[in-house]
Amino acid sequence: MKTNTKKLAYLGAGCGIVLFAIYGLLPGSFLGGVMGLNIAGSILGTPVASGIVSRLIVAASMVTGVMVSGVIFLTAFATAGWLAGALVEACTAKKCLSAAKS
Repeated sequence: MKTNTKKLAYLGAGCGIVLFAIYGLLPGSFLGGVMGLNIAGSILGTPVASGIVSRLIVAASMVTGVMVSGVIFLTAFATAGWLAGALVEACTAKKCLSAAKS
């Protein structure tokens, strides 16, 4: 009966990917970009010039922000799906059904 837990975990992961694409991609990029500008400003000086190093720092921070946002969405929704599957399996087990009948 472990297949329900696995199926619902995959379903939760799929929902997490879709919701990440809708709600997490752009904010992750924005927050990573702001962090990159702050890092580049502290390393290279406050008025950040448009040099290659500062652009690389901002780009790396944007990619990191998107990746962290994706990991959070995927992990949270896959865990929620797995927990829902475990709850369904626990409630449909023979012990639970036999206890409910008596």
